Amino acid sequence: MFDIQQIRHDFPILGREVYNRPLVYLDNGATTQKPLCVVQAMTDEYLNVNANVHRGVHFLSQQATDLHEAARETVRKFINARSTAEVVFTRGTTESINLVAACFGQQCMGPGDEVIITEMEHHSNIVPWQLLKSRKDINIKVCPITDEGRLDLNVLERLFSERTRLVSVCHVSNVLGTVNPIKDIVSKAHAHNVPILVDAAQSVPHMAVDVQALDCDFLAFSGHKVYGPTGIGVLYGKEEWLDKLPPYMGGGEMIDRVTFQHTTFNHLPYKFEAGTPDYVATTGLARALDYVSTIGFETIEKHEHELTKYAREQLSEIDGMRLFGPSDDAVVSFLVGNIHHLDLGTLLDRLGIAVRTGHHCAEPLMHRMGVEGTVRASFALYNTVEEVDALVAGIRRVAQMFG
Repeated sequence: MFDIQQIRHDFPILGREVYNRPLVYLDNGATTQKPLCVVQAMTDEYLNVNANVHRGVHFLSQQATDLHEAARETVRKFINARSTAEVVFTRGTTESINLVAACFGQQCMGPGDEVIITEMEHHSNIVPWQLLKSRKDINIKVCPITDEGRLDLNVLERLFSERTRLVSVCHVSNVLGTVNPIKDIVSKAHAHNVPILVDAAQSVPHMAVDVQALDCDFLAFSGHKVYGPTGIGVLYGKEEWLDKLPPYMGGGEMIDRVTFQHTTFNHLPYKFEAGTPDYVATTGLARALDYVSTIGFETIEKHEHELTKYAREQLSEIDGMRLFGPSDDAVVSFLVGNIHHLDLGTLLDRLGIAVRTGHHCAEPLMHRMGVEGTVRASFALYNTVEEVDALVAGIRRVAQMFG
């Protein structure tokens, strides 16, 4: 059974106060809080196992390596990759997308070739392609969204041409909460013999993601958004694609043999993991994924769906409320009357309520919606109906202050 109070007990930070008020943490789209088991696992490794991984012949190095590679297997099972060779550890979604843009762009794209992205993308899935455009003179095509906040799939179909080399799309919008029909988009791309990269930063924490069922070619997510530590993330890539791509960075670990004349590279996934990895963070990530798996996504999705539905219903009753997007996932973005999003967020903070304000690293989407920014409340498995009530009451109080 889903015992919300027991869940909250696993996250000590949720018991603290802010400005002498109980913390109401609704900024989970930016980062989630960490359960005690994750912190304890990382602390234990630093205190008892710490040693650089791979190639070490001594006991601690071998033990640390075992933990690191066990974490890779945990990730593999979590996303149902075929092999650990398809699981590359990165610093997060941003680095994962940059890796694909750099390596795929170098190997598979030339002047005039095209990448298709969408109007709802995070900057981390826009700027890397613009950097590639400046280096290789590629073209960036953008699939628009409807007024409801969903991708216009009819337009997407028309964007493909003989020069299209890659589609890169978010699974879930970090602003609108739109869950995109990734399987359908993958099918469209593959019908044109085009591979697809999925930004799963906002989906992996909230729903089961099976890379084989989706049939995506690449997928990226961040540990810190799924109750794990910061600075660690994953790039999944089909083995046949990762084999084709050149390394992202050069250094230790990613090599096979090095001379001053020539270097050969390590096998997958190490070809893309130059230097000392954050092997303690991989342990923390694995523990976080185990924690989520123990609760189960069926339970998590049901709880978060009910919470999001309730939040939209309650927020919609506030005078002047403007809700953006369909909020399929655990995200609600809004504005109230003429109150600036920064003012609203700042005053809610004084009531102990943590929300995110601004453009949410999605400025082109803000332009599409005709606003400078929004307030965003984003939910996690530990949030409660009472916290939604506190948010609604806080907004009403701020609205009264502004007349």
